Amino acid sequence: MNRQLYDLTAADGTRFSPYCWRVKLALAHKNLKYESIPWHFTEKGAIAASGQEKVPVLQDGANIVSDSQIIADYLERTYPNEESLFGDPPARALTMFVKEWAETVLHPAVARVVVVDVYRRIAPQDQAYFRTTREAMFKRSLEEIEAGRGAALEALQTALRPLRRLLGGQRFIAGESPNWADHVVFSALQWGRLMSSTPLLAENDAILDWMSRVLATYGLD
Repeated sequence: MNRQLYDLTAADGTRFSPYCWRVKLALAHKNLKYESIPWHFTEKGAIAASGQEKVPVLQDGANIVSDSQIIADYLERTYPNEESLFGDPPARALTMFVKEWAETVLHPAVARVVVVDVYRRIAPQDQAYFRTTREAMFKRSLEEIEAGRGAALEALQTALRPLRRLLGGQRFIAGESPNWADHVVFSALQWGRLMSSTPLLAENDAILDWMSRVLATYGLD
């Protein structure tokens, strides 16, 4: 296959990166098949051709593209005959607001809950790198972060209130069908759902129902 996605993986093979999940949903949205290449934090050499050191990295024939937003824009330009990821220009502007909310509010809230779980589940060769970078990011040790897990879970529920209210009245963030706005928010929560040692959402939560609808739309699991 001439389309490959380098996809962050845990020690047990779980593909957990929220940014990689965004791209997988975007590829499904565009009806594009690809091969998923498992990648670890310390395998920088495998993606050196991209000119940087983080995934997702998409190799689409001769084109190598990195960064989830840049990849989404690339797919939108390169495959215009498939359904748009963003909709018309006003819809795209609103989608970018959702992306900013996800990255500045939702991602930090999920991270404070799951960062220690991620550390425990990644490959041993990745753990020293992960500890160093995440402790620098949070300005606390992983042990200190874990001690605040209860408060972090409460903060996450507070952050999710507007999303939960929205999904109580419509099928997707974008309306009747999912688009990039749904992909971005879903991927942050999928990261938490896959890696958390305890459930982040109640079984009857409207958010879980929405996540199931997103996966079903694209035939994913």
